Amino acid sequence: MVPIAGRRERRYIPPMNTVIVILLILCLVLVLGTLATGLISMARGGENAPRRSNTFMRYRVVFQGIALLLVVILMAIAKD
Repeated sequence: MVPIAGRRERRYIPPMNTVIVILLILCLVLVLGTLATGLISMARGGENAPRRSNTFMRYRVVFQGIALLLVVILMAIAKD
């Protein structure tokens, strides 16, 4: 395939796509785990429950942000 003038040749690395998908699945599992742990901590109650469940919910937001970033990267890679 001859590149068209003014158009860059795309270098696609298929194993990178697989790595990103695996990282995305891992982040989604972490989101679900931290959400469940935070809810259980909140439901149990106790002296430190609000602080502990708030910490878990902060981690959940971080993991969701990472997952969203990975989805954006996957879409950028898939774009032709």
